[in-house]
Amino acid sequence: MTIGIVDYHLNNLRSVQKAFELIGAASFISDNPSELRTADKLVLPGVGAFGAAMENLRRLRLEAAVRTHVEEGKPLLGICLGMQLLFTKSFELGEHEGLGFLDGSVLQFPATLKVPHIGWNQITWRTESPLLADVVDGSFVYFVHSYYVKPAGDCILAATEYGLEFASIVQHQNVYGMQFHPEKSQTTGLKLLQNFAERI
Repeated sequence: MTIGIVDYHLNNLRSVQKAFELIGAASFISDNPSELRTADKLVLPGVGAFGAAMENLRRLRLEAAVRTHVEEGKPLLGICLGMQLLFTKSFELGEHEGLGFLDGSVLQFPATLKVPHIGWNQITWRTESPLLADVVDGSFVYFVHSYYVKPAGDCILAATEYGLEFASIVQHQNVYGMQFHPEKSQTTGLKLLQNFAERI
């Protein structure tokens, strides 16, 4: 079993790969669509702006590779901006079309809140999933984001409170997302990545 980490030139990849190394999961980083198609599972990390990320995915011909992967029923995990890219659209610096694997919008936190939402916060389970196996409900994980996802469908596995309630872990069929950084979330984050690697 191999995990491909999608390099669309706008993401922090080495820390994610190192986290998989710590749990003994084989992974590789690539911006080559053909190489990524050989992976059993894909991870789409990300930092930065939604529009620029989608532009890079298309320019590097990675969007098609990710779509083919999902259509074949293989698991995909989006992390931070990568989770937001899984949804229909974003209103970050304009309106941008996302990958559309999950129905919903990416919105900015209200101006009354301090942004970015940065630091440790709790994730509260909304439903059971193999992804959450052996992880304590209410565990703390590490966030850095100024926008949040508002799903239109029933895809929330866990939610977090920051002035409002937002989706922090999502799933629809073989597509998963985490708004926080599991690679920076110590034991809890490593367990979630291990569950993705071994149970999904």
